[in-house]
Amino acid sequence: MHEMSLAEGVLQLIEDSARTQDFSRVKTVWLEIGQLAGVEVEAMKFCFDAVVHDSIAENAELVIIEIPGQAWCMHCAEVVHVQALFDACPQCGSHQVQVTGGNEMRVKELDVE
Repeated sequence: MHEMSLAEGVLQLIEDSARTQDFSRVKTVWLEIGQLAGVEVEAMKFCFDAVVHDSIAENAELVIIEIPGQAWCMHCAEVVHVQALFDACPQCGSHQVQVTGGNEMRVKELDVE
């Protein structure tokens, strides 16, 4: 389950930010997860709750914003929505598509005290 290491990375980022920005508690974490990032949302929530126990983010609400998958179809010359990596273009069926979005995961915002 790689979501555990991802959650640990998020906590590390929060702790680093707390040191540099001088806050003592995190109330809410907004996390953007792309549909193509290979992250199971429910597993991420579970792992986040486990990782933040006894930390600056204990009891913090995790808000996950899901980002749809996007790709550029070389055949259509259009940006299209894709559900999974290596999907064909939903408009023309070509497999000559390059992912342009929805494969990332990032902390968008923190609500802190």
